[in-house]
Amino acid sequence: MRISIPSLKNSPWYLKPFFWRQKKKYGQVLTPGLVWAKMPKLFVGVAFLYGILDRKSSPLTPVLRSLITVRISQINWCAFCVDINSAVLMQRTGSDEKLNSLSTWRESDVFSNVEKAVLNYTEKITYSEQQVDDECVNRVKEHFDEKSLVELTALIAFQNFSSKFNSALAIAPQGFCKIDLPK
Repeated sequence: MRISIPSLKNSPWYLKPFFWRQKKKYGQVLTPGLVWAKMPKLFVGVAFLYGILDRKSSPLTPVLRSLITVRISQINWCAFCVDINSAVLMQRTGSDEKLNSLSTWRESDVFSNVEKAVLNYTEKITYSEQQVDDECVNRVKEHFDEKSLVELTALIAFQNFSSKFNSALAIAPQGFCKIDLPK
């Protein structure tokens, strides 16, 4: 870890419900949350945006959202993100089959056409040497309307933001899952 982790007791009172929900959901307070708490207003903004993107009424299925977050985490070498997002993916799919095939998704037959289109779009956005082209977007638009495409793009951008933040600060995994950081 490249910076100190603040104590939960030093967090502003209005952040305590966020940490209570994290502890209830994950069994522990998440280190990135404590780091974000160094900037409480920024923490609230990030938490609010995450809540919008990971809601039950999203047009993106929970499994698809997890595939996106794990793949971006792998690419950005975010050990914390791979840890927590892999555990969520396995919980949502009930197995580790997709997780184990994710870094080689193009050659795998465990992914649907929509998942492959989205993973291609995800990688084109995430890898800075690649560019999203019309063909890529049109493949995604075969499965999603424009409103859903905006949400999909926002989720990809958010996970890049989050995983790059955590990776840059060397935020360690918290033991949710085995860690695998393939490129």
